[in-house]
Amino acid sequence: MFWIFAIILVAVALFLVFSVLKIVPQGREFTVERFGRYTRTLKPGISILTPFIETIGRRVNMMEQVLDVPQQEVITKDNAVVKVDGIVFIQVMDAANAAYRVDNLNYAIAQLCMTNLRTVVGSMELDEVLSQRDQINSRLLATIDHATNPWGVKATRIEIKDLTPPPDITNAMARQMKAERERRAVITEADGEKQSQIARAEGAKQSAILQAEGRKEAAFRDAEAREREAEAEAKATAFVSEAIARGDVNAINYFIAQKYVEAFALLASSPQQKTVIVPADFAGLTGSIAGIGELVKTLSGGDAISAPARPTATPRTPRNS
Repeated sequence: MFWIFAIILVAVALFLVFSVLKIVPQGREFTVERFGRYTRTLKPGISILTPFIETIGRRVNMMEQVLDVPQQEVITKDNAVVKVDGIVFIQVMDAANAAYRVDNLNYAIAQLCMTNLRTVVGSMELDEVLSQRDQINSRLLATIDHATNPWGVKATRIEIKDLTPPPDITNAMARQMKAERERRAVITEADGEKQSQIARAEGAKQSAILQAEGRKEAAFRDAEAREREAEAEAKATAFVSEAIARGDVNAINYFIAQKYVEAFALLASSPQQKTVIVPADFAGLTGSIAGIGELVKTLSGGDAISAPARPTATPRTPRNS
């Protein structure tokens, strides 16, 4: 009988110990109720309760949580129907408010996100919805965070997970994208052709400038050559004039032979001349050339000419009748 009483006593003692000592894990907080009324919140660690008076009310997760926002159909401002879903990140900041101010916290936040998502997306056109996800996320985050603040919850992040427009709009968008890419390709090709034409025109301009400079340089060189030729001709004429003044017959022969050779060259180079007729007294040209050589020797030696040279007899070739 004694052993039975001892066992009962030990069991009651263990029950009292486990009901009084509470261990709260990290990332959790427990609310304490006294006769069903909230009194305090237990932080992570070991806490002692009043036996038979205080009990654990709610066990609240204080870590950041991720909630799915169910997919729903939303009508945009331009009457396009899109399917939208998302995710929301929340964290409980006040365990008592999260436990006693709202029933089923996760469900309440999900419904709040769905209604505000319809409101935000419905106030925008389809193109804005598809291109301005960041703006939608920012507006939703501000709204949800303000609405969940009395519940002791902070919304840290909201993201649109998927946006699905109707199939006809998707096809139209694909055709529009294709047309835009083709337009960009045409513009790029036209710009390349424009640059190519500009480069060719610039090259032609530089070529024309260089050719003009070449012609200018060639004309300058030709003029300089003609000037030097004229100077040489003037000097030769002066030498011959001096020789004539001194009574040298070879000077006269020089002029006659020069004109004779020029006339014969013109006769031979005429495009209408098919037959060249050699004059009968062509051998006289040899004597003229000999006289020119004698004249050059005389001018080079600087000797005075005492008497006119005797003309050399030139044989004549009988002409054909």
